[in-house]
Amino acid sequence: MELRHLRYFLTVCEEMNFTRAADKLMIAQPPLSRQIKDLEEELGTSLFIRNHHKLLLTDEGIRFRDYANRIVTLADRSVEDLKEMHKGLLGTVYIAEVEGKAPRLTASYISAFSKKYPHVQYNIWNGNSDEAAQRVRNGLADLAIIMEPFDPRGFHSIPVYTEPWIAMFSSKHPLAETKGKTIPLSRLAGYELIIPSRGLRLQEISDWFSPQGITPKIKARISNATTAYELCEQNVGVAIYPAAAGDMINDDRVCIREITDPGFKASYVLIYPDNHPLSPVADKFIEEIL
Repeated sequence: MELRHLRYFLTVCEEMNFTRAADKLMIAQPPLSRQIKDLEEELGTSLFIRNHHKLLLTDEGIRFRDYANRIVTLADRSVEDLKEMHKGLLGTVYIAEVEGKAPRLTASYISAFSKKYPHVQYNIWNGNSDEAAQRVRNGLADLAIIMEPFDPRGFHSIPVYTEPWIAMFSSKHPLAETKGKTIPLSRLAGYELIIPSRGLRLQEISDWFSPQGITPKIKARISNATTAYELCEQNVGVAIYPAAAGDMINDDRVCIREITDPGFKASYVLIYPDNHPLSPVADKFIEEIL
């Protein structure tokens, strides 16, 4: 059964005459009669009572007319909606993001997308990478901008940004005497460290020091870089964070140095599910980023 069969049937229902229905459909009458007969054979029942004087719907025909009307109406509406979306995309994009550079990346994507599709709305949630990824898994977000490392199962992922790691410390800290804009990793050994709270980050940073036979001293694990900054200002310890954490510093009470020898990069990725389809507006949003 095809959609055209339903349209043929409904036209015959409107005209209650095969000849007039054929004229309206701009086809010959015999092929129309054949199409209706084929439809009846597929359904296993008669839809019309045919006689020399008039055409009548059977009880089954009346019931099927209701279904056919719904199907054709829905099909027509879907075409109209898609055309409308193409001409002026509508809907909401649900985004999860981490702090750091992710908000700036999100803002730049939305700004560019809004120029093309001004009627689209956005729902933005902020948390850590593990929480953001879980929101995508659970269908609470269409996509997320998170930081590596992460569990890639069930996701498509696109690298979108990298930045160096930095050390932040009070201007009263002994490391403040370090000249220049960089600091070797070895200089941080022995000092109490403030690091991101994710479990994967603890292992990652520990691995940095491992070749030197050093076990880092962790003073605090913080999910929010703002709190890390405040602790640094109070000279509680040395914070190790991606470089975007330094964007909040606008005074000389906290020093920033890029970690080198070796240097490390923090990578941001955009993730979206690979096991279920997204809304047209979310698909288009991701397509624009790509």
